This record gives sequence, C-alpha cells and structure tokens, in this order.
Amino acid sequence: MVQKILIIGGVAGGATAATRLRRLNEEDNIILFEKGEYISFANCGLPYHIGGEIKERDNLLLQTVEGMEQQYALDIRNFSEVTSIDPIKNEISVLNHQTGETYTESFDKLIISTGAKAITPPIPGMEAAKNVFSLRNIPDMDLIKEYIAKHDIQTATIIGGGFIGLEMMENLKVLDLNVQLVEMAPQVMPNIDFEMAQQLHTQINMHGVNLLLNDGLKEFKDNGKKLLLTSGKVLETDLTILSIGVTPENTLAKECGIELGFKNAIKVNDQLQTNYPDIFAIGDVIEVKDFVDQSPTNIPLAWPANRQGRLVADIINGIPAMYPGTQGASVAKIFELTAASTGNSERMLKNKGIDFQVIHIHPNSHAGYYPGASPIHLKLLFGNDGKILGAQGIGTKGVEKRIDVISTAMKFGGTADQLAGLELAYAPPYSSAKDPVNMLGYTADNMMNQKVKTIQWHEVDALLDQNAYFLDIREDFELATGSLPNSTVIPLNQLRNRLDELPKDKTIYVYCQVGLRGYNASRILMHHGFDVKNLDGGYKTYKLATYVMKNKPFKLAPKQQVSASTIDSSLKTIEVDACGLQCPGPILKVKEHMDQMTDGQKMVVQASDFGFSADIESWAKSTGNTVLTNEIKGDNVVATIAKGNSLQANVASLPQDGLLRETKNGATMVVFSGDMDKALASMIIALGAAAMGKQVTIFFTFWGLGVLKKQKVKKQGLAKLFDIMLPNNAESLPISSMNMGGAGAKMIKSVMKQKNVDPLPVMIEKANKIGVKFIACTMSMDIMGIEREELFDFVEFGGVAAYLGDSEDSNLNLFI
Repeated sequence: MVQKILIIGGVAGGATAATRLRRLNEEDNIILFEKGEYISFANCGLPYHIGGEIKERDNLLLQTVEGMEQQYALDIRNFSEVTSIDPIKNEISVLNHQTGETYTESFDKLIISTGAKAITPPIPGMEAAKNVFSLRNIPDMDLIKEYIAKHDIQTATIIGGGFIGLEMMENLKVLDLNVQLVEMAPQVMPNIDFEMAQQLHTQINMHGVNLLLNDGLKEFKDNGKKLLLTSGKVLETDLTILSIGVTPENTLAKECGIELGFKNAIKVNDQLQTNYPDIFAIGDVIEVKDFVDQSPTNIPLAWPANRQGRLVADIINGIPAMYPGTQGASVAKIFELTAASTGNSERMLKNKGIDFQVIHIHPNSHAGYYPGASPIHLKLLFGNDGKILGAQGIGTKGVEKRIDVISTAMKFGGTADQLAGLELAYAPPYSSAKDPVNMLGYTADNMMNQKVKTIQWHEVDALLDQNAYFLDIREDFELATGSLPNSTVIPLNQLRNRLDELPKDKTIYVYCQVGLRGYNASRILMHHGFDVKNLDGGYKTYKLATYVMKNKPFKLAPKQQVSASTIDSSLKTIEVDACGLQCPGPILKVKEHMDQMTDGQKMVVQASDFGFSADIESWAKSTGNTVLTNEIKGDNVVATIAKGNSLQANVASLPQDGLLRETKNGATMVVFSGDMDKALASMIIALGAAAMGKQVTIFFTFWGLGVLKKQKVKKQGLAKLFDIMLPNNAESLPISSMNMGGAGAKMIKSVMKQKNVDPLPVMIEKANKIGVKFIACTMSMDIMGIEREELFDFVEFGGVAAYLGDSEDSNLNLFI
C-alpha cells in the first residue's frame, strides 16, 4: 500500500529519514518541509567557516533542494513552516514564507524532526543590543560573518562554554580578535569532569583567551558594548555570541497534545513512536534512554539523529528495528587539543547515586622512542562489577581512537578489566605494544582484584589538612615539578631498604608522577604489612586539577597594518624546521637563519614547543624584525617573520611620558659552580639572551672553570690535587643533587637526549658562535694551577676589571 509520509525538518535526522524511506520504497509519497532555505547542511562546520578553516561556504551545503529531489524523487518544500499538527485528523497546516499561502496536508505517517533551538533567556538590554548573535544555522553564520566584516571588531565575548561556545572561541581567536568566554559553571565542556576540563582551561589561557568561570551574563549595557556579569564585573565587547545551550524545539508537539518528557523533549518508545501511533519523532527534539542506566535524557548530537533517521524509515516500512539508547559519545577540538568522551561523567554518576571506581592514566599516544609522541590523559569510570560507565580523553593525537574503542566495548557489554584483552593494531608510529586502552584494562583488573587501593585527586587536600602520611617515591630531580607539602621522600629504588622509616600505625598515601610507580610501591608495601593507598593518576593529575586561571588585560590599541615595504616579495622565503627543539633552541635557530637574510626577506618557521608562540613575538620586537603571522597549526607553532621592521618609528631617546629608562642591552653572569645543572642553566640563559640581541659576557671563576676545560694536562704538586678535584671537561661535570657517583648525571644526559636538548659542550660551542663572550678568571686559574691550553680556544682571559667593564653596559647580572 502506498503511504503518504510527511517529514517536518531536514538536516541530520529528517534528511536521513527521507532518503532511507525512498531507498526502501519507490512508491510512497514522501514530502519534506523545511521552514528555512537549507534542507541539509553541516551545522557542526559553521564555526569553522566563520574562522576561515572551511574556506568555501558551499562546502557546508551537503544537499541542495534540486539535487535531492532529482536523486531521490522527493517532494521538498523549503521556506515552508509547519504551523500546527492535528493528530486526530492526521493533518498539518503549512505556511509558505515566499508566497504567504497557508494550506493543509494530510498524512499516513508523520516524522517530527524539528531539532533544538538556542536558549535565549530574557536578559535586560538585549533588545537594544545589535551586536548579539547565536549560531544554529547558515543564516546565523552569515549574519556573524557580515557583522565582523563591516565593523571594527577588536573584542568578542562568548557566553557559554559548551561545544559551540568553544568552537566559536577558537575560530574568533583565529581571526586575531581579543576573545573572552564567560561560563556560569566551574568549567567548560560539561560532558567531562573538572580535572579533565582543567587541561582545556590551561590551553585556552595559553592562547590568550580570558576565561571567566563561575560567572554569568546579567545585563547588556551601552547597546551591547558592555556586559554586566552576575559577579558585578563589567566587560567591554564589540561582539557577543550567546551559546548558553539548546532546548528541544517542541512547540508543535506541545500544542497538539503529544506527550513530553525529560526537559520537555518529545517522549517516544523504542520504536520512536509518540503517544499517537502514526506520529514519530527523531533527533534533538526527543527524549532518549541513557545507555548507562536506561534513565530518560536528551542528548542533542548528530550521530543519534542520523541513526534514528535511518531506523524510523525501517520501522515505517515494517523492518524490525529499535533504538536502544544513547551513549553520548562526542569529540571536540579546542585549539590543538582533542577532547572526547562517552557514557556518563563522574558528576552524573554521583547525581544518580551510582557506585563507581575511577582510573586516570597519562600514556603516550604512540611508542615513546618514535618521534612525535605526545601524552594522552585518559579517565575510565566503571562499576564494582566492572561495567564500563564512561570514559574521557584529552590530548593532541590518538584521543578519539581510544574513546571510540572504549565506546565500542561499552556498547557490546565489555567490562573494564576486559579492555586489557583487546587486541589492537600496533606499530611504533601509531601505538605501543601495550595500548593505552590495554593499560586502563590492566589497572582496572588490579583494582577489581584488590591488588591496589587508590585515592582521588580531590581527596588530597582534606587528607593533608588531617596530617595524613604522604610518601613521594619519585627521584630528586622530579621534585622540581612540585610536590605535596610535608611529604616523606623515598625514591622507589630505595624503598625496600628503608621500610623501617615508615609508620605501621598509619595509612600511607603513596604517589609518583603518573601513578605507575605508585602502584609498584603499593605492592611492595602491601607485601610488608603496610596499609597503603596509591594516588590515582599521580601528582600530574593533582597538579592539572589544581591549575589556577591566568587571565590578562586585553590590549585594545588599533591593530597595526604591515607595510608593504616591510616585505620584499622578490626574495626567496626561507623555511625553518625547529620542531623537536627545546627552548631556547627554536629562537636560536631563527636567529642563525635571520643573520644570513636580507632586509625584507621572509622566513616561515615551525616549532613544536608551544612556548615559541610568545617567544617569537618578544624576540622580533626586541631585535627589530616583524612577525607577519603567528598561529598554531596542528601540533606546531607556525610563524612568518620578515627581516627588518618598517613599522617601528625612530623614537627619540625621551619617551612620550617624559620618563628616562634603562637602555643598556647587555647581560653578564658569574659562574662559580662546576655542577652540570647549574652550568646548563647559565648556557640556556646566555643563549636566550644572545638570541634576543643582548651582548652576553660570562665570567668563570674557581670551580666554574671546570665548565671551560677541553683537555687534561699533566701537573705536579697542588695543581695536581686541584686537577683531581676538577672534572676533565664539560662532559664530566657532576650534578648538584642526586649525583650518585655519576649515575644522576648520566640520567640527566639520557633525558636531555630524548628531549632533543643539546649536550653542554654543544651549547657552549653554539654560545660562542652566537657571540657570547667567555672570560676565565686568571687569578683563579693561577691559584688552581689551570693552564690556558686546557680551556676552549675561544676563551678570553682577564680579571675582575674585564668582567666589571662589561657589567657596566648590562641590564642583567646573574651569579651562578
């Protein structure tokens, strides 16, 4: 029997249902109504066209009316708004916005796919504000782009830190605007937990976005140019994007008596039927079952809408099908970070009263020995029976892959410990022999079988207040990253020999950097009768979770325009790869190439150190060069610099405010120590200062002279004694802490090699090439019997006068 099937709304759900209906039946009369112009567009891509990442507007239009009608033999009526539904007569009323005509259309089956609408609360002053927008469709996008193009926008404000808010934040920042984001909750991205969101907060701050949490918009003032927040703070803004959230577009359903459920979404059964058997509903407008516990919820995402669109077509055509619920699997890009999740968050589980256990791990995206590995921060939530309840991940590479694997296991009833047994594809560029998902499984197995007990990051402060016994089992050099106050420090490799130092009458809370060594320590202590708990995720999780926001005032001066005379397009552009280099390596490499360039010539440089983004701006400003572009692409900073700076005026020596300031541009250091770590510090500072254009002098005296030694010379008497005490050369220096007969120094050198940090002798050679002056104290040399031929050939010899002469022209003076 031929059926007449009407669909209200296109895009993900409605368009999918229409095309599936036609593929299943060539005879049915299928009519799709869309009140706007566009029936099928990529609404998830809208922010990226505003920011310019998606260049062509037409790329967002997945199907045109004409193309879809011809391919699928559909009757598509855009600019046609359904104004009412009569579920008794099986009729709808339609308004044609182009002709003004109103008419009715009967149906055998009706599919409601009206989606969701932006939440726009009645905020005082909003009516007078002409610079306030929301983003749900193509016309919204066009309005925002047009407003930015026609007005001198310097500062944009996002209200709301969900998916759209974060994507708009990033894309407005790409347009080189000052951006501030206001979020009423304590965090952005509500589908993940606070300590995971903190990693996003750090990245947002790093990009110069001012993030205001625990605050909301109270009132628009000055025609939208000022925003009064609930805290009393007033923000200046040229453009405001409201991204407070969405709510089901239920008007038609509500007016005709269709039953509503969670958050006033349309209530449907697992056959996607409403309380009227001939009326179905799909997409963002419906209530669904939470896959975790079958509780009612509303999850406005593209995948469920597409899936429901296919299933409803099957059901109408008599094909057995049902929609079992939604896991809420999602992923988002926040600058270079990827944030993904599936299932319930910790906050949701607590609100539902569901018991759960937690795991945090911080593995690499792939084998650490293969270049380009980056950390992934993973969180797994599971029940006491092992049932997977949710997972979250943040990192730059391979995040969504791991969450997809866990989401699949969760869908088919896999337990947390069974993740250990998943056989996943491995090669060094892609993973490790023990994939991060496997690591979660092994950890879950240990917890479920009582091999370890854990505490969470949010329990630490209360335990510290109670004077709990914390045991830090990291090595001494790791303590520089921070530690918990009043911790006892016993490195793991010393633990078995120092058990008598630990209390038997207290619970020992053990921690390492990421939790793995803490587990090993827990096993040792448990075998020896101690009551022990491991800090899940280690100190790294605690440190990330306790990050403090660093907002800075915006500079609202008019943007400088780069003069054409700055750039000589006839000169070859130099391309520099500084990826993998640690600070100050990228800046040093830029300077080395810039010294060989001609005024007006361009350089494009890539660096994997995110700190390079700020460094290159400071370096160019102080050295008289011009940064043309400075952005992060993929996982790298990509900057374009022109040699010279026609923008800089020849300013007089007296500034406009009439105050005289220090104009010296030198740096001097006294190196007294012969420790490798202190010598490294002096070289890093010297290289950085020299790369910034400073005239650097380093004065080596007493034990510091060991840094300059290149060879051993036979000596007699007291000189021989000093020679035994001094290292043979820069490669033989000890470190100030944890030297352990040279093992500590070897460890540091090994880590430096892995992190692409130059060895000390190479740093010294580079410093010489870049113009750093090395002075050996002749008095100290005489006392200690050090010969000139023992030291590097480029070393100059002098006394205090030589050092003081250079320090007179210095505005930086250090003693190491």
